[in-house]
Amino acid sequence: MPIPPFVAELRRLVGTLELWLPAVTAVVLRERAGSQEVLLTRRADNDEWAPVTGILDPGEEPAVGAAREALEETGVEVSVDRLASVGASPQVVHGNGDLGVYLDLTFACTWVSGEARVADDENTDVRWWPVDALPPMSDWLRERIDDVLAGETAARFRR
Repeated sequence: MPIPPFVAELRRLVGTLELWLPAVTAVVLRERAGSQEVLLTRRADNDEWAPVTGILDPGEEPAVGAAREALEETGVEVSVDRLASVGASPQVVHGNGDLGVYLDLTFACTWVSGEARVADDENTDVRWWPVDALPPMSDWLRERIDDVLAGETAARFRR
């Protein structure tokens, strides 16, 4: 679902004005043949690779939202292991002209089960990438992956 119902309702009231929304990033990792892989999606709106991202539903616990987004977008079940970082996205201009800035909570997640696949209309491709051979992506999305790969136990706070 590209636009959650509560955001669609807000948009009816405020049009394309910038919204500040809570969001999650699920950086999903797995071990395969002795190397670590990260699950990435190729977004339908901008054709760019990204980790799993999404807007939290009103009242939704962030870790629950990260697991939900991973399942909805890629068809995989994950364990949400830890909060890796907290930060804000740059202003995003969506294809329809809507403006948004997202308070992002990035979670380190581990693949549990399921075959990775395109499971929604937000993405055109889903695949596992070796962590040392990631495709090009926005710096601010790559930072989220780096935050998880750092393996720190305390969350990073972007300043």
